[in-house]
Amino acid sequence: MASTALAGNALADLIAPLVKRDGISVSRLSRVGVLCLARRQERTPLMYEPSLIIIAQGRKVGYLGDREIHYNPGHYLVQTLPLPFECETHGSPEAPLLGISVTLDPGLLSEMVTAMGNMSLPFTSPKPMASVAMNEGMQAAMLRLASTLHDDIECSTMGEARIRDVVFEALKGEQGPALRALVKGHGHYSRIVQVLSQLHRHFAEDFTVDQLAQQANMSISTFHQHFKQITRSSPAQYLKRLRLLKAQQLLLQDSHNVNQAAQAVGYRSVPQFSRDYKRYFGASPLQHKRQEQALRA
Repeated sequence: MASTALAGNALADLIAPLVKRDGISVSRLSRVGVLCLARRQERTPLMYEPSLIIIAQGRKVGYLGDREIHYNPGHYLVQTLPLPFECETHGSPEAPLLGISVTLDPGLLSEMVTAMGNMSLPFTSPKPMASVAMNEGMQAAMLRLASTLHDDIECSTMGEARIRDVVFEALKGEQGPALRALVKGHGHYSRIVQVLSQLHRHFAEDFTVDQLAQQANMSISTFHQHFKQITRSSPAQYLKRLRLLKAQQLLLQDSHNVNQAAQAVGYRSVPQFSRDYKRYFGASPLQHKRQEQALRA
């Protein structure tokens, strides 16, 4: 425990000078982000892309259906699927949340899984989102990566190697089987992953459960069971949340008004879109847009 605390402090010291603002800042490496939040953020709907989230200071609690996922200093979150979930963040001006996110590149993952072969791994059921305790290997890999982010020449020369280091440690860890399942394409988990990828590419289109079950080569009842087991929601709930989160991105980027955002994500009724949005985010689309604009002013 003492070594974990020391590693967390050392990592926080390396991250703090890289922070540009609250939220996620892009680092010198395009697939590595720097996290900072100097306040407590109440439980909020959001969605991460497939990534590793490493916390050095502060803490987060994720809520995925009936699951609570705590990731604190000395832990990292393995996010294998872009799942809508809810998250609360614990940070303060005196001790802001600090962390690093590493986006998982499918090509790199496939290459590394193939190179590693059928190595012995911990037996765990693949989960799309899980917190893993950092071992000494991951701690060392993260310290090397964070140190590299301070220097342009080191990033251009060693950046990709440092990322590989971190991904390699994650592949050896408790959720290595979930990462490998994304590449291997076997079993129920991988077939649900393929369906989710389809939904994310074509979220504005309408799907029936029967169509999705056929794509997964499952009966409707089996598909529904495995879909809910992995995402903690029904296919209809998942698609609705996905559309609302995509609409939120369009609105907060100032690229769409409310009507345009509703249409872009597949809603045919703007009033229904506004009702669903307020129920999910706690504020209407227009209120949310104005709140964001006020924060930027």
